[in-house]
Amino acid sequence: MEIQLDQTHWYDRIWAAFIFFTRLPFWRLHQPPKECYKTVVEHWPLTGWLTGGAMAATLYFGCMILPYPVVVIAAIVVRLLITGALHEDGLADFLDGFGGGGTDRQRILDIMKDSHIGTYGVLGLILYVLLLSATLYSMPSELAALIILVADPYSKMVASQLIIMMPYARTEDTAKNKTVYRKIDWKAGISLTIQGFFPMAAFLWYTGLPWHMIIFLPCIVMYFLYLLIWRRLQGYTGDCCGAVCLLVELATCLVVCATY
Repeated sequence: MEIQLDQTHWYDRIWAAFIFFTRLPFWRLHQPPKECYKTVVEHWPLTGWLTGGAMAATLYFGCMILPYPVVVIAAIVVRLLITGALHEDGLADFLDGFGGGGTDRQRILDIMKDSHIGTYGVLGLILYVLLLSATLYSMPSELAALIILVADPYSKMVASQLIIMMPYARTEDTAKNKTVYRKIDWKAGISLTIQGFFPMAAFLWYTGLPWHMIIFLPCIVMYFLYLLIWRRLQGYTGDCCGAVCLLVELATCLVVCATY
């Protein structure tokens, strides 16, 4: 019997988000209805509390037993293990598609759907990891742990705006995961804001860093990425969301590194 989305419970949708965005065996504890996976982006920042928290704990406590450069790499590895490199895969596909597809919309979509990684994807992932590692290493471990704890859910909140700003670029049948996210209504928008912005607000209050730069500069990065995606595809894909998430998070860390 097929269950309609409005008949599902809020906790089913949260379970679906954690099952979808992580590789931890949450599915062993609960199996939400299939329809709930259309709402996973509405709880995307909440999963960032988990992944950001795991990275932050590694950065903070790892320094007690290991050299800081090793701890920074270990923190990144921890998140890769939790997410199964889901967003990094999206970033690589995004760079391959937009780097090698030119202005041909269908060619970009075909390249992003191809499971093979190209030159743009390889170089992009290397540069991304180097930049993130160097940025975290340039900050004290306590500050690095705090900023990654808040930048993870914040970047997911910002990246989720793509679903509000444009339609899906493919159909449900041609989507990689055979799921098209539903449009975010005002209730989901408020929930997203609380999930993503609450940790950031607490961080800015605690550190006293310039809030206008830390909040708005990553949003500017997101806006220019949105313009690029809209110009080439007239719609978003899951790879676009993952790429924007990582690049906004990196921009947030860079701004904090430059201003602390």
